[in-house]
Amino acid sequence: MLYVLATFSDQIAPLNVFRYITFRTGGAIMTGLLFVFLFGPAMIDLLRVKQGKGQPIREDGPQSHFAKRGTPTMGGLMIICGVSVATLLWANLSNWYVWVVLFVTLSYGAIGFYDDYLKVTRRGTAGFSGKWRLAAEVAVAGIATFAVMHLGAPGFSSSLTVPFFKTVVIPFGFFFVLVGTFVIVGAGNAVNLTDGLDGLAIVPVIIAAATFGVFAYATGHAVFARYLQIHNVPGVGELSIICGALIGAGLGFLWFNAPPAMIFMGDTGSLALGGTLGAIAVATKHEIVLAIVGGLFVLETMSVIIQVLSFKLTGKRVFRMAPLHHHFEEKGWRESTVVVRFWIISVVLALVSLATLKLR
Repeated sequence: MLYVLATFSDQIAPLNVFRYITFRTGGAIMTGLLFVFLFGPAMIDLLRVKQGKGQPIREDGPQSHFAKRGTPTMGGLMIICGVSVATLLWANLSNWYVWVVLFVTLSYGAIGFYDDYLKVTRRGTAGFSGKWRLAAEVAVAGIATFAVMHLGAPGFSSSLTVPFFKTVVIPFGFFFVLVGTFVIVGAGNAVNLTDGLDGLAIVPVIIAAATFGVFAYATGHAVFARYLQIHNVPGVGELSIICGALIGAGLGFLWFNAPPAMIFMGDTGSLALGGTLGAIAVATKHEIVLAIVGGLFVLETMSVIIQVLSFKLTGKRVFRMAPLHHHFEEKGWRESTVVVRFWIISVVLALVSLATLKLR
């Protein structure tokens, strides 16, 4: 919205700053942060009143989690609202990449919200039917991927780029819809599985958003893309605004989600945030890099898959409890220890992913 002020820069020179993505990304960070700070407490109070007993706690989960009974969920609404307001205020709304990513964010947020709503109203951990939920996620991701394919350059937009190799591009043609759908759905559910401890999921999401803010800006900037020897995708630089909004809103949410959490993000937030990262990865043509920067989410997901397969095939469990963060809790690690160490892993993985920009 504020981007249109740049059109008056001929009359008022200082308004030219609104042309710069870096300036508007900074504005989006501050807007998302302030929005959550200002409206977060009221939303928490409202959710606490509406939900009564708060988020249901797994009976087979770690015993320490029973002390969290009564904590409201659906805190993802705070983040989604902060991201949406900041994006609409600072982004160039004529850029279709912005609308595609927002479509995924809001749609996945709605799916997660319905899941949380069923859990709260039914007072159980079983929410939305798994098959119908997955079908909805696939439909949204498929539409978003199809749109991205038509926004980019023909041929390249339906190809998969490989990090560390500047000339390696794998063409998929129309079947890239399946690749993009897998990335978005996988990212959404991976973040969802990671969200199990106070502050555990939101910080890695913030780190990933910051990393992809750099990728989006460099990929959308012809000069930087040429210098770094990465593929240029005109227009995706504007997605840095969404990444900035996610950083700001995420930091604001962390203020309330830090141990002991005043609110949980729930599926409303985790599914939306993961889907957003997946959509940005597909748009910027850094799908494989997402698996590196979001390696923590991948580990959490793989721990669940390994646990289920092992139990079905052998009757034995590989981990004491899945996802992975519960395994370390069961080994005697304090919750804060697990959270901080997983944050450190996320930082390291982000640095490794940034190295792919130059190591080609």
